[in-house]
Amino acid sequence: MKISIVSLSLLGLLFSPPALQAQLLPAISDVQAQEIGKRIWQNECGGTVGGLTSWNVGEEFPSLGIGHFIWYRKEAPQRFEESFPPMLAYLQSRGAKPPEVLVKNKSCPWPSREAFLAAQNSPDMVALRNFLRDTVPLQAAYMAQRFEQSLAKILDAAPASGRTALTARIRAVAATPQGIYALMDYVNFKGEGLRAEERYNGQGWGLLQVLEEMRDSASGIPARQEFSRAAIGVLKRRISNSPPERGEQRWREGWQNRCLTYR
Repeated sequence: MKISIVSLSLLGLLFSPPALQAQLLPAISDVQAQEIGKRIWQNECGGTVGGLTSWNVGEEFPSLGIGHFIWYRKEAPQRFEESFPPMLAYLQSRGAKPPEVLVKNKSCPWPSREAFLAAQNSPDMVALRNFLRDTVPLQAAYMAQRFEQSLAKILDAAPASGRTALTARIRAVAATPQGIYALMDYVNFKGEGLRAEERYNGQGWGLLQVLEEMRDSASGIPARQEFSRAAIGVLKRRISNSPPERGEQRWREGWQNRCLTYR
C-alpha cells in the first residue's frame, strides 16, 4: 500500500499550471512509515516502552505514544493542538481495542504530573502503556496520514502568491534521502503552524514557518540542510518569544540536536 503525500486533485485545485498539476511528491510505503515512526519514537523518548506514557517537566499535559501525542485534562487550557484523541480514533477505526481507562475517560484522568507519575505502575497505566506498545505500527501509519493532511492544510492556508514556492521547497526536501523523515518528524514535533493559539508575539513555529524561512535552491545549500537551518532558526525565535515562566530555554539544546538529524 502507498500513502500519497499530496493528491493530484489537490494540486489541481491549488495550482493552475499543467506542469504543477502533473507532478506528485514521493509516496510513503508502509515500510517507510514504520521506519520513520520508529525514528520519531527514538527522538521523543529514546524508543523506550516506558516513554510511551510521559509527562514532561513544565508541560500541562501528558505525552503518549511514539509521537508523544498530547492529551489534555478536562477544563485545561489548550494552547497546543490536542493530538491524542484523533490518533486514538484512528487506531479504533483500524480495529484496535483500547483499554478501559481510555473507554471511560475522554480527557486525561490524572489531575497533575505528580499524580500521573505516582500512577506509573497502576493497572490503568500499565494497560495504557501496553496498548500503546502493541499499536506502534498503527501509530506510525496514523502519523503518515496526518502528514499528508498537514501538507494539504498548509498549502491551502498559504497565500496564493506563496504556494508555488512552498510546494517547490517541500518537493526539494522530500526528494532527498531521509527528506520525508525530516518533514514528517517536524510536523509531528511542532505542528503545522496554522493555529492562532500556537503563536508567541504573533509568530508561529510550525512546518509552515520553517518552509517560509527556507532559502530557495538558488542559494546553493542542499535542501535538507537548508530545512534543518530554518527549523533551528524558527525554534530559536520561539524560545526568544516564549513567556519566561515556561522556561523554554532548557529545551534549546535538545530541539537543536533533533533538527540537526534532518541534515
